[in-house]
Amino acid sequence: MDNKNSVKLLLGRRIREFRKHNKYTQEQLAERIGIEVPSLSNIENGKNYPNAETIEKIAKGLNIQVFELYIFQHLKEPDANKMMEELNIVLKKDTKLLRTIYQITNNLKKL
Repeated sequence: MDNKNSVKLLLGRRIREFRKHNKYTQEQLAERIGIEVPSLSNIENGKNYPNAETIEKIAKGLNIQVFELYIFQHLKEPDANKMMEELNIVLKKDTKLLRTIYQITNNLKKL
């Protein structure tokens, strides 16, 4: 697994996702679970991996089950080769879309 899809980074993204869904600031969630704001920030940014006790506190503070923190398939960045394969399949079937993407790409190169 590459760094962008490491469990530590994905867990942090998932925690942030739930925190924002609950409309908590980092300060509010940190206070709810009894940790310092910089600690929560480092967890959310994937710099630190929380211990089991902190994971339980985070889940409780977010009103979710622990396992829900580890459902992050939707957060993973796809592999470049996989993206190319999928794009090729779609674009071979839809020449109008191919032209549109081609024009967008050309315009972006000019920026």
